Amino acid sequence: MIDKAKLAGVFVRRKITELSENKNGSAVRAALARLRRGIGKAPGSMPELWSVTLDGLPEPLLGKGNIPSPGEWAVHTALTLYALHQQGKDLKKECMNRDGESLGAAVRNLAQSDEDRESAVTRRFNAAATSDSFEEFSRHLRGLVELLKSENLPLDYPSLAEDLYRFQFPEQRDGIRLKWGQDFYHMPNDESQDNEA
Repeated sequence: MIDKAKLAGVFVRRKITELSENKNGSAVRAALARLRRGIGKAPGSMPELWSVTLDGLPEPLLGKGNIPSPGEWAVHTALTLYALHQQGKDLKKECMNRDGESLGAAVRNLAQSDEDRESAVTRRFNAAATSDSFEEFSRHLRGLVELLKSENLPLDYPSLAEDLYRFQFPEQRDGIRLKWGQDFYHMPNDESQDNEA
């Protein structure tokens, strides 16, 4: 059986790599600006995004007919939020995509970056995680990405694409929420070893 969530993550990784390896800086900035304009819009509704969000999309992720598939939503949402996160930063020197920085871990780092707003960040994260729909979750996620951007804290966008794919299926939401909670409350190895001594 094909793991469509993994396919979405692999596709997002490839697209971010293509952007970061492109030597034409003005073309990359233009592509990111177009992607930002796609935030909150339906996949496929903006022809200027097709080359980034649909070109080369694996067959199992493609929708049938005129309704975007879960794969198309996951890829579109991850790439448009990545473009928002990357805005104003040099893609080669300050890439806001980083392997291993899951949503829970990135928000934990955000909450720990400022004690005064730790409870506010936690409340926002909880509101996102308990969303009952993909649309509601995406709105909350945008706010979290804007906060991560303001603190220059990266996020693993291929992993986020996988989570976005799975979140669209009610029977998988609690598993994704559990993963986010584990990552949010998990202490990195160096801290947990210090506490054991």
